[in-house]
Amino acid sequence: MTETPAVTLRRPRPARALISLVAMIDVLLILLVFFMVTSTYLDLDMIPAVSQDGESGAQAAAPEETAAPLLIRIGADGAPVIRGQAFSLTDFDALVRERVAASPTLPMMILPTGVARTQALVSVMDIATAAGVRNVRVIRLEPRP
Repeated sequence: MTETPAVTLRRPRPARALISLVAMIDVLLILLVFFMVTSTYLDLDMIPAVSQDGESGAQAAAPEETAAPLLIRIGADGAPVIRGQAFSLTDFDALVRERVAASPTLPMMILPTGVARTQALVSVMDIATAAGVRNVRVIRLEPRP
């Protein structure tokens, strides 16, 4: 009697399950958008900046008296207007230099009208910085809703 060899069946091993990263990437993107939308942004103007003029600590710690701010309105024609009086750029330069000589910490606020040219704003800011004004702010009014 001849023996027939036993038939062995080999089952293929099941393939290892692949971990799909697509679902994880989708979840991360959704979380990223969620955190971007719900986060609050800091107003960086509230952080005081340190002056880099080499002032000593004692001078920086002592509060100096500041003068009343100089409010400048730039008219439609580009002329700077202070307290309702329009000035030419040369007269404005002389006035600013006089005020800075009286008070070196003179703050200046510039309010351009909506139709004023950008060059008029730049000219006023150039005169102010050339005269030695260190605290210049440009104010922009938002239209009412």
